[in-house]
Amino acid sequence: MNPVKPGETRRTPWIVGVSGASGTPYAASVLRALLAAGESVDLVVSRASRLTLLDETGISFRDAHWSEDLREWLARGADGKPAVFDVDTDAVRYWNAGDLAAGPSSGSYPSKGMLIVPASTACVAGVALGLSKDLLQRAASVTLKERRRLVVAVRETPLNGQTLRHLVALDDAGATVLPASPAFYAGATHIQDLVDFVAGRVLDAAGVGHDLYRRWQGELGGGTSGR
Repeated sequence: MNPVKPGETRRTPWIVGVSGASGTPYAASVLRALLAAGESVDLVVSRASRLTLLDETGISFRDAHWSEDLREWLARGADGKPAVFDVDTDAVRYWNAGDLAAGPSSGSYPSKGMLIVPASTACVAGVALGLSKDLLQRAASVTLKERRRLVVAVRETPLNGQTLRHLVALDDAGATVLPASPAFYAGATHIQDLVDFVAGRVLDAAGVGHDLYRRWQGELGGGTSGR
């Protein structure tokens, strides 16, 4: 992690958890938008998500080089092209997913809430059952018990009955269940547009301002008018 230096002030962060589900571009878009909005971020990357990130982007996310790897990841477009975005990651604090003594493991650690993007069905089950098998799940459990915002961007299809019951349990506990389901009315012309739509809906649920997608204005055909 990157410790806060003596005398340094830091805004209350959003905790962003990245699980092993496919959809690492969603996480990248959310992280970029949070940082662009001036938010501080506490990042937890699960062990399984490192494999997904490597498979989807070719990037190895390493504890000893997390800052360098994070910048490379966030600079990459949803289509895989490198150096598409210019991102300042100074406001990110990284926590190892195996560190159950980390700040976000305690309710006394301040946070605005937590966004799990993407959320695998295994992650959903762990949080719904309160297993806290790693820091990601523990931080989510803490977020729920402290009555802070928890947004769970589940990325799986189809969903079986067991997962649906877990999602209902999360909804009952106060979480926002947000399927990673892109819409097309915003006039998407690129894969990045579809990714940004989902990321934007995550940020909407968190109450964070952004300009990631064109909002519905009540006019049919608005999404195609600029083509």
